[in-house]
Amino acid sequence: MLKDSILEKLDRAHRGSKRPLNFGVYYKNTLVALCHALEDFILESEGNPVTIAAFQLGKWYLQEADRYGEIAQVASDIVIMAASGTGFSEHHTSQLANVTLVGLEPGDPVAEEWHLMILSPQYTAMVLCQELSAADYGAKGQPSEDKERKFYGFWTFEPDLVRETVELAIAHIGGYDRELEQKLTSQLEKMTSGQMSGKDLGKVVSRVVKYLQTSQQDLPDASDRQVLDENLVSNKMQAFLRMAQLIDRADARNPMAAAEVATISEAMGQLLDLPAWQVKRLRLAGLLHRMAPLQGVEEVLSASKSAAQQVAMQESTEIPKASILRIMPRLQAIAQIVAHQTESWDGTGQPDGLAYDGIPLESRILGLVASFQQRVTIYKDDRSRENPLTRALADCQAQAGAKFDPKLVESLELLVRGLQQGLSLHATQPKIAAGMWLLDGQSEPEAQLPLQAT
Repeated sequence: MLKDSILEKLDRAHRGSKRPLNFGVYYKNTLVALCHALEDFILESEGNPVTIAAFQLGKWYLQEADRYGEIAQVASDIVIMAASGTGFSEHHTSQLANVTLVGLEPGDPVAEEWHLMILSPQYTAMVLCQELSAADYGAKGQPSEDKERKFYGFWTFEPDLVRETVELAIAHIGGYDRELEQKLTSQLEKMTSGQMSGKDLGKVVSRVVKYLQTSQQDLPDASDRQVLDENLVSNKMQAFLRMAQLIDRADARNPMAAAEVATISEAMGQLLDLPAWQVKRLRLAGLLHRMAPLQGVEEVLSASKSAAQQVAMQESTEIPKASILRIMPRLQAIAQIVAHQTESWDGTGQPDGLAYDGIPLESRILGLVASFQQRVTIYKDDRSRENPLTRALADCQAQAGAKFDPKLVESLELLVRGLQQGLSLHATQPKIAAGMWLLDGQSEPEAQLPLQAT
């Protein structure tokens, strides 16, 4: 990582923090599809974003200059950083009043970076990458094919992280243009970066996945196709995981829902002696289980309501059968599990009114665990001295034979007893920059949070 580059400065600020950055390696064809998806969504979003991009060389900017001419019609300001030359300042887009070019000096580490930062009150997104050095490529050396070039970094929708990076970029721009730095700083001071609505979040994730799928279809038949293909698939997974992460963070009362539901579901699968592939599928469904509704992503339970009212509010959301997960073929089985988590054992649930063993087993487990986890979280905040695990289990037992599979409730009871006797489960956040492990491999946990009796 190049010293004093924007990526290195951001990494340095987050080392040892509770929210370390998740870095991955991205091929150029993946980054092109990803950036095009995020850029094109600016045309649909509201809020006139500030957009800052780093293109390494002026020639790469020229390939995208027409696209940025369209974006300039809705953006408040666009700043392009790149090593000048190759007609960098001659394209008509560069003459627009709200487009500013910053010619990077030789030796500036940002000239080795590929950045896209989009910040408005309604839409935030960022790609932050740095090209691998010759030494990083190892014995094979740098690739001869442009699409095989590799970049190290990450991308995200997180508003706070995007704003932090924009501030670093503005400070860097100040070394070239103090007046522009002051202008952009003033704009940021007036801007409160909010959370995208569930509707917009679903749209932009759908666009990202579709653009990546199109890029995947356009790959030539070659020896490197499998590697490039896997990089694209990994980023589709990352799009869904980042979306799930934002949904959790929007719920201040239950920000660990996905990780905890995934962990408990996995434990239930092991307790039921399910095969490893099914346990793994349960974990992924748990991580993505809140994505189906999309509406109400920003809603936070009112602290003034009773625990019982909060539980009722949580469970009132109807989950449509058409899940955003269905746009990725390799997630069809997960989409099916998530879609049917609101079915009831007695056939009175949604979306299809399935009953008994007609409900997929993973959906029955997921529905029970999600309800249990929500109740435990709510009861932890309640002033009652009764153990939240005991209270949540009692609620689930009261609905055994109606809403929940009675046998699964018995298994949940065994798990709760274990927790009360000292068993400790660890809710682990997925390593988002390596999303393929959820489909094909394993991953080390990014962080561990105890989930045990209190």
